[in-house]
Amino acid sequence: MYSDGFFNVNEENGFLPIKEPLRFLPDSYKSLQILIDDLPILKDEKIKGILSFEGEVEKRVADLTNFKNEVTLEKDPFVIQALFRCYAFITSSFTLAPAHFYFLENNKYGKANVFLPKQIAEPFSIVAKKLDVYPFLDYHYAYSLGNYFKIDAKGGLNWENLGMACSFSGMDDERGFIMLHVDINQHSPNLVKSVIDVQNSNSDKQLNKALDLGYKTMIKINERRQLMWTASRWEHYNDFRIFIMGIKGNDEIFGDGLVYENVSEEPQKYRGQTGAQDNIIPLMDIFSGVINQYPQNELTHYLQDLRSYRPMCIQSFLEDTRVHFSEKSNSLIERLEQSSNYEGILLLLLLLDEIYAFRNGHWQFVQKYIMQNTVYPKATGGTPIISWIPNQITAVLNTMEINFNKLPQKFIKLNLPFWKKEFDRKRSLLNKQLEILNKKSYDPAKVYKLNKEMKLNDDKG
Repeated sequence: MYSDGFFNVNEENGFLPIKEPLRFLPDSYKSLQILIDDLPILKDEKIKGILSFEGEVEKRVADLTNFKNEVTLEKDPFVIQALFRCYAFITSSFTLAPAHFYFLENNKYGKANVFLPKQIAEPFSIVAKKLDVYPFLDYHYAYSLGNYFKIDAKGGLNWENLGMACSFSGMDDERGFIMLHVDINQHSPNLVKSVIDVQNSNSDKQLNKALDLGYKTMIKINERRQLMWTASRWEHYNDFRIFIMGIKGNDEIFGDGLVYENVSEEPQKYRGQTGAQDNIIPLMDIFSGVINQYPQNELTHYLQDLRSYRPMCIQSFLEDTRVHFSEKSNSLIERLEQSSNYEGILLLLLLLDEIYAFRNGHWQFVQKYIMQNTVYPKATGGTPIISWIPNQITAVLNTMEINFNKLPQKFIKLNLPFWKKEFDRKRSLLNKQLEILNKKSYDPAKVYKLNKEMKLNDDKG
């Protein structure tokens, strides 16, 4: 059982919490909740919050009660998670507010506060230890999967019906940006089921049925993911992006790191909140064999480093899945090839095409939301912007080509007559984009324009 009391990875919950996270802290932490409620740049359409005023977050933190004794006694995983979320938001707001205000004046990120006072550092470190994660803003417990509530309690998990328990900007573009990640993960139970069913399959028919479920689920996930263009306007990404920046990889902002008063004498470095910490594509990479085509380079090292930023129960699930499919007899493509299951290989190729669509769509988000908004070369997780995702897209394309070449020509002519032409177009798009990006100076608009020119644009609007 892959559970920590908050997450439980199975066919019912997928990668979402076992129930809706707490929207508010218990009354015993009232002053902490008031600070969180006052924090956003805009508390509502008319009222400005703490992050609208330079120097205000430092003043409010100075008066904050140190709840280290209280959090030490907490045992409820949902209260512990809500506390972690609050301290993560306060930490990122406190440290990165100076960088935010510098950006407003100079259009480039400034320096962060690099000393975290004990009234944040001590209780934050305690709840982080209880969850067995790093004491910094993360994707699972803090910013995304543990940060939603339903606007209409009877409604679903579509982003339109989700609000944020904690936020930085308080604006709708931030809500749409991160709540769409929760929306996407409402389909993760079927992905988990697909993988488990393949592991337990005893015939080609059972295996193909499980593969088909994974493929069709990825279609739904990509359909929802493409709504990012509507849910969060790219021009407004910088309204909140600075606050999800990490320490590690962002020396220009954090210097030698962040000192946690009474916790660490040496500066600490943690990666920032990033969608790369999500589990959908990592699971699909393991399942489909893409992981075997990761190049041995620093970019892949970054990818592996991000594994440690997931909850331990999810790390265990992904690692056990990796071990299972890494055995030659259990390798998906090996099983399909050995039984001449060409229908299965076809389904696998279709699944890989959806993995490509997800990654290439994400790459287009980067081109538009980041590269056209700022010249800063690092992503929130501290990874290099222009080469990070192409590294993984290349692995997907290589896997697709290997699997395609295992099909007999007769089967290809009947079922995939245009596949090679479409594949070459995908490979050509990436090569042309990298050709532009490898120049000393480049126009990000030209990189993005290539998507439409080659009819591989993710934004269908």
